[in-house]
Amino acid sequence: MTPTVKAILANYESDNPGVKSNLARILMQGHLGGTGKLIILPVDQGFEHGPARSFAVNPAGYDPHYHYQLAIDAGLSAYAAPLGMLEAGADTFAGQIPTILKCNSSNSWAGAANQALTGGVEDALRLGCAAIGFTIYPGSDDVFDMMEEIKELSAEAKSVGLPTVLWSYPRGGKLPKSGELALDVGAYAAHIAALMGAHIIKVKLPSDHIEQADAKKAYEGKDWSKQADRVAHVTDACFKGRRIVVFSGGAAKGEDAVYQDARDIRDGGGNGSIIGRNTFQRPRGDALAMLGKLVAIYKNEE
Repeated sequence: MTPTVKAILANYESDNPGVKSNLARILMQGHLGGTGKLIILPVDQGFEHGPARSFAVNPAGYDPHYHYQLAIDAGLSAYAAPLGMLEAGADTFAGQIPTILKCNSSNSWAGAANQALTGGVEDALRLGCAAIGFTIYPGSDDVFDMMEEIKELSAEAKSVGLPTVLWSYPRGGKLPKSGELALDVGAYAAHIAALMGAHIIKVKLPSDHIEQADAKKAYEGKDWSKQADRVAHVTDACFKGRRIVVFSGGAAKGEDAVYQDARDIRDGGGNGSIIGRNTFQRPRGDALAMLGKLVAIYKNEE
């Protein structure tokens, strides 16, 4: 246990030793262990986008064992996936990488911005997971049901020593597509996740656009063109850095853009990346090289 990790755990003042031990499992794992920085591999895209859109570009990715092994060999902090993906490799890879059970999921045909429960706390315990994961869509007409679901699920998880990772993605309702990545909206979504009791908050990197008319005055007088400054603002929204916040990699993009995102997350005080398609859709060798460089960036070696 490093002083950095001890300081992070001290911010979770109400949590029991089980929750803190599992947070420590993630924070002390892999090449970034002990630094306070994280890289998590999420593979829930089969649910969200379909198997061909997710894995056809790199067919090895159809095999759940591929993702387990990629996360292990790259020295990542954790591997997050839905129930079936984790079950398919739970025994082979037991104890080798902290896992996060994604407990709700959607699909690309759904009209409403909502997700169904597809896993639970008992499943996470049975599979030896270090945390549960859950998505909410602030802005959606269904978000209040989702918030009530995670309230119950998170309370159950905490009672048995499991932390909660909360994906907070604004969409739906009165929020236009143009506002989903807005700075004010992203910070609001991150703050909602913190208020819901999340231990690790996952959000998207925000643009410099300010969407809410009522919020524009609060953002006046500062240049938001630098992504690192926008990351710092989102981190402030997560209880002034008292909650772990990681940023998603988003759609596939060029290597230079992925590396610059990581530098901006690091420089803005974020805790790291949760990056899926930008790694597993590349050939294994290229993915390992990319993840190795991301580790170096977060260790201030690049």
